[in-house]
Amino acid sequence: MQIGDLPLPHNRAAPAQIARGQQLLAQYQCGSCHVVPGAAIARGRVGPPLDGFGRRSYIAGHVPNGPEALARWIEAPAALVPDTTMPSMGVSPADARDLAAYLLALK
Repeated sequence: MQIGDLPLPHNRAAPAQIARGQQLLAQYQCGSCHVVPGAAIARGRVGPPLDGFGRRSYIAGHVPNGPEALARWIEAPAALVPDTTMPSMGVSPADARDLAAYLLALK
């Protein structure tokens, strides 16, 4: 069995929430720094590509991956990893949860 066949460990969000998270990528300009699958405008090369994010064990190599931690990371990255280069983009808590749902659904 290939890893792509296994269920994603944190993909528990409703399809509507995942779709909203994908739409928010443009609003918060995530693609300025990251390549994001399913987002044609997301071709940045400053940050790491976000493909397969739903299978990653850690966020930024330091924070255990999961819905709550990822939403907190999206809201205030420096609060979790003080020396991160990821900027705070002014993402609301609700939008951060939707963005996290989308990223955690990426195989």
